[in-house]
Amino acid sequence: MKQIIQSFKTGETLLEEVPAPLVQKGCVLIQTTRSLVSLGTERMLVEFGKSNLISKARQQPDKVKQVLDKIKTEGLLPTLEAVFNKLGEPLPLGYCNVGKVIAVGEGVTDFKIGDRVASNGQHAEFVCIPKNLAAHIPGEVSDEEAAFTVIGSIGLQGIRLLNPTLGETVVVTGLGLIGLLTAQLLLVNGCRVIGIDIDPTKLDLAARWGVLTFNPKNGDAVKFVESTTNGTGADGVIITASAKTDEIISQAARMSRKRGRIVLVGVVGLNLSRAEFYEKELSFQVSCSYGPGRYDDNYEQKGTDYPLPFVRWTEKRNFEAILQAIASQKLQVKELITEVVPLEDYQKIYGNIGSSSAIASLLKYPETENPQPQHTVQLKQVNFSKSKGVIGIIGAGNFTKMTMLPALKGSGANLKYIASKGGVSGTALAKKHGFSHSTSDYTDILKDAETDLACITTRHNLHAPMAVEALKAGKHVFVEKPLALNTTELDAVVAAQQASGKTLTVGFNRRFSPHALKIKQQLSDAPVHITATMNAGFIPPNVWVHDLKIGGGRIVGEACHFIDLMVYLTGSKVTSVCMNALGKNPEENTDNATILLRFENGSNGVVNYFSNGSKAYAKERVEVFSQERTFVLDNFRRTTAYGCKGFSGLKTQLDKGHKNQFHQLIHQIQNGGEALIPFEEIVNTTQASFAAMQSLRENRWVEV
Repeated sequence: MKQIIQSFKTGETLLEEVPAPLVQKGCVLIQTTRSLVSLGTERMLVEFGKSNLISKARQQPDKVKQVLDKIKTEGLLPTLEAVFNKLGEPLPLGYCNVGKVIAVGEGVTDFKIGDRVASNGQHAEFVCIPKNLAAHIPGEVSDEEAAFTVIGSIGLQGIRLLNPTLGETVVVTGLGLIGLLTAQLLLVNGCRVIGIDIDPTKLDLAARWGVLTFNPKNGDAVKFVESTTNGTGADGVIITASAKTDEIISQAARMSRKRGRIVLVGVVGLNLSRAEFYEKELSFQVSCSYGPGRYDDNYEQKGTDYPLPFVRWTEKRNFEAILQAIASQKLQVKELITEVVPLEDYQKIYGNIGSSSAIASLLKYPETENPQPQHTVQLKQVNFSKSKGVIGIIGAGNFTKMTMLPALKGSGANLKYIASKGGVSGTALAKKHGFSHSTSDYTDILKDAETDLACITTRHNLHAPMAVEALKAGKHVFVEKPLALNTTELDAVVAAQQASGKTLTVGFNRRFSPHALKIKQQLSDAPVHITATMNAGFIPPNVWVHDLKIGGGRIVGEACHFIDLMVYLTGSKVTSVCMNALGKNPEENTDNATILLRFENGSNGVVNYFSNGSKAYAKERVEVFSQERTFVLDNFRRTTAYGCKGFSGLKTQLDKGHKNQFHQLIHQIQNGGEALIPFEEIVNTTQASFAAMQSLRENRWVEV
C-alpha cells in the first residue's frame, strides 16, 4: 500500500510502498477514501525535519541534556550512533482519516464490514484503528466533510475546557483550520466570538459566520477587545495559533477580564508574566488533543471505555459530537476545503506547505471493490535458495534498530525479512540494512522454507507464544529477553523446543562481553560472591514494561540479564531466591529491589536493581570476589582487578556483548553445533526471575 511519511533527518516527505497492516484484536481495518492534511501541525513537522542539527537541538533542550548524560555514561560514539538512528526514523504523517471498514478484529461488536468511519488514522491506503478511536459517519455526511472530525474534536476539547456559557465573549487567537472550527462551535454555543488573525481571507470567512474579526496589523488587539466589551475584557480566550513568541500568551492575559479563562490549543511561547495573571486571578489550561482518553493505553489500545455518567465526553464521543454537528449543518465545513488532491499528487500540498495560504487540503484515495491489502513487500530481488543463516526479524522497535541490526553487521547473516505491525518502521529498517522483504504478517517468516532463524524482538508478552510458533514451524529461534512471563508460557516453550530439536537462544548478551569473558578466565570451580548493580533509571509507571501482562515488570524483563551473567560466571545454576523491594508495601511490578541468589556450587549473588539513582552515574557495575581477589566490571567499558597478579585489566568502548553473541549465533546457525547458551541455563534463569517475584509476594526464600 501507499503511505505518506516524513524524515526527521531531512524533512523530506515521501509516498512510500509499505506492507498493509493486519487487523488487530479490538481494532478495525479501514480502507481510506479521504484524509485531511493538518497544515499547521504537519508544517511544523516538515520545518523541524528540514532544520539543521543545531536548530533541532535548540528546539529540544531537554533532549540535549539527555544526550550529554548518555555521553558521560556510555561514551561519545555509541551516543552519536543512537542520536543519528533516532533522527533516521520515518514519521508517518496524518491523523484525520475517513474510510470504509473492510475487516473487524476480535472483540469488536459496534462496527461491521462496510461501515463508513472517521478515525485518527494516518495518510495511508489502509489503517488499523482501535475501536475507541473510530466513529460511525451519519449517512448525510460526505467523506470530505467527515475528514474534519478529528481536527474539529481538537477545537471542541478546548471549548469543553473553557466551559463557556450563553452570551459570554470568547476570543479565538489564530484562525487557521482549528481556529475557524473553534469559532463556529462557539457561535453554536451562543457565545459572542472575536477572531484574531493576520490573514484577510480567513478573517473575511469568519466574519460571514458572524465572528467579530480583527487583524493585529491594523492596531492593538487588546484595545479592540476592551472596546468591544465596554472595558470588561473577554470572558475566555482560546489560543489556536502556532508561533514561538511569548507575546500571544501575554496578549491573552491582557485582553481577559478579571478571573477570565485562557485555554491553549496551539503551540506558542510560554514565558508567562506572573503579574499579568496574578492581578486578574486568571486561569490557564493546556488542552490535550481531542479529549479524555488520549494517550491512555487502557482506553485507546485496550478498548476500555470511561463510563459515560462520570466522563461524559471522551475522544470518541467528541468525534461523534462533531459528526452530528456536521450532519445537522450547525458546523459548516465544505467552504473550508481549499483543494482535493489525488494521493499520488501529494506534493501539490506538501511541496509548498510552508507558504501555502490553503485552509484545508484533502487527499483522495483510489477506491477499489473487494480490496486485497498486501502484507509483504519485496524490496529487492535476492536468491536465498542455496543460502544458510537466512534470518527474519519479528519486531522493528528500539532493540532491533539500535542494537541488533548494528551488531549483525559483518556476521555473514543473510537478511530476508523484517516484520513490523504497522509496516513503516520495518520497511525503513529493511531498506537501510539491505533486507529483501518487509512484512506486517510475521507468519510469512514462519511459512518461508528458506528462513533458518526467527528473531523475536517484540513486546515481552509475545515472546513465548511466538517462540512456540517458530519452533513448531521448524525454525531456530532467537528471543530478546525475557523468554516468558510465567511458568505456563515457559512450560510451552520447553515442550516446543524439545519436540522441534531446534536451538533457542535468549538475548542474554552480557555473558558474551569481552569483560565478562576476561573475568571468567580467572575463575576456578570454587564458590564466588558476586554483586551486580543496575542503575536502571526511572521509567514512568504508565509505560508498558511495568504492565505485568505485557512487559512482565522490570525484574522479569531486565534483571534477568544479571541472573544469567551470574549463572555464567559461577558455572552453576540458581537453587533459591529471595527478593526485597523498596518501601513498606512495594508493588509487584517494583523496579527498586535487591535479589539474593544461592547457587548449586555454594556461590552467592546479589542483584541490585534500582530506578531511583542518577542517570549521570554508570548504569551497570559488577563485582566478583574470589580467593582473595576482587574483579570490578564498570559499565562494560572498564574491568580492573585487585589481588590478581598478571591481570592487565581491560578498557573498551561500551561493549555489552551484543556483537559477539550475534556473530556467534549466525556462525552456529550456518555451521551447526551446540546452542550458544545451554537451554537448561536459560530455563533456570527464567525460573529464578519468577521465583524472585514469588519471594516478594510471599516474603520468603523460594526454591528454584
